[in-house]
Amino acid sequence: MHWLLNLPTVIWRRLMLILQGLGALLWLIGAGVGALFGKDGTLGSRLGAAIGGAAGQRRVFALLRLFQPNLVLKFRAIASYPNNGVTAIASRRVDVIDILSREADFGVVYAPRMEVITAGENFFLGMQDTPRYTRDTSNMRLVVRRDDVPNIVTPYVSTAAAEIVAMVPGAIDVPQALTQPVAAGLLDHYFGTPGPSEAAIAEWTTLLFWYLFIDLQADPDLDARAKAAAASFRAWMDAHIAERRKAPHRDDVLGRCLAMGGADMPGMSDRDIRNNLIGLLIGELPTLSAAANLALDDLLDRPKEFAAACAAARAGDDETLAAYVFEALRFRPLNPVVYRRAMLDTTIACGKLRRRKIKKDSIVMASNLSAMFDPLAIPDAASFRIDRPWETYMLWGYGMHACFGAHINRAVLPAVLKPLLAQPNLRRAAGARGRIDKAGTPFPQHLHLVFDT
Repeated sequence: MHWLLNLPTVIWRRLMLILQGLGALLWLIGAGVGALFGKDGTLGSRLGAAIGGAAGQRRVFALLRLFQPNLVLKFRAIASYPNNGVTAIASRRVDVIDILSREADFGVVYAPRMEVITAGENFFLGMQDTPRYTRDTSNMRLVVRRDDVPNIVTPYVSTAAAEIVAMVPGAIDVPQALTQPVAAGLLDHYFGTPGPSEAAIAEWTTLLFWYLFIDLQADPDLDARAKAAAASFRAWMDAHIAERRKAPHRDDVLGRCLAMGGADMPGMSDRDIRNNLIGLLIGELPTLSAAANLALDDLLDRPKEFAAACAAARAGDDETLAAYVFEALRFRPLNPVVYRRAMLDTTIACGKLRRRKIKKDSIVMASNLSAMFDPLAIPDAASFRIDRPWETYMLWGYGMHACFGAHINRAVLPAVLKPLLAQPNLRRAAGARGRIDKAGTPFPQHLHLVFDT
């Protein structure tokens, strides 16, 4: 009888899958016609502008979920890491979770570029499930502690963000004046690694994140810039570690690493510490700033939800504010796909009609964006709702290689935005200044807002 009781839900979810897919098809046809008869730029650029944004991506994935949930193409989507020239795209939530849970079948690809950044050593984000991976992640969990988040990280971010907003005369460039400075300050206050300057550490981490995860076509100019940034980063970190060894102990992440190294803990030599911290810092500053601005930008496009988020910020209702921030980020995640390489000949969705055989060394793109909008798994997936369970969100990957700093991200993003959202009549600046400008990078570099003083 249990299956009979669930039958209406199953039918309704299938109907939503069909309606979403057909609606997306009609939208994409309209976008194609608009691009065909448009006047600005080339046909390719107009079509790319139509479907390249988050809304266009959601519709493309809605179409794939219905017609080709596991699409396999003889197309080299990634040139920056070795592969066989075949790319698979998984769009249904159950398959995305399956792929990201099978580390032995679908491995991370980042090791070659990790080794360029560190001049020879891998970082645990680029490792398979090996004893060294367990050692290095365990060591870093001992120094980046869960209880630091409420005791150290969130209080610092809340205070720093409030002080910045209090000094702003009714106008702010959010990435440059708020989110990047707070994220950079956290590197000093908590990690103990301020860099030679805020500008330098922001430039290094942004370039190297771009190089590792976003430069899919192996841009030679970016390669040269990233190698130069990595060399400067290593030189500064080596000198900084040497200075800190001579200084009195400080209870931050670097200080804890040095204490463990002084006790001859395996995997905690100065070189190991340098490499692990470089890897963590690359994943902290640019991603925190970018995610905060993407969530803010999405909220600004939703007047009702934006007003409610601002009201929660003014009321000190942190739980409700966080719910608005993360639901907005569901619509605008920093990374819409997570890519892996098949380590052997294997299968996606084995035993299902949508199953696909995947050859060894194929690139597999598992779309966490699509997974968060799959109506077969997410109730009322297309609507903006703040009552969703946390398990709905796949904002920082999934499985063994989910973001190491996920707990920090979850606390910091609402905290850094709260004092800004609490300002009266917060709104976009006029014209293009009130829209995100990436300034030639993959990340928001400018977003001008104004408010009443």
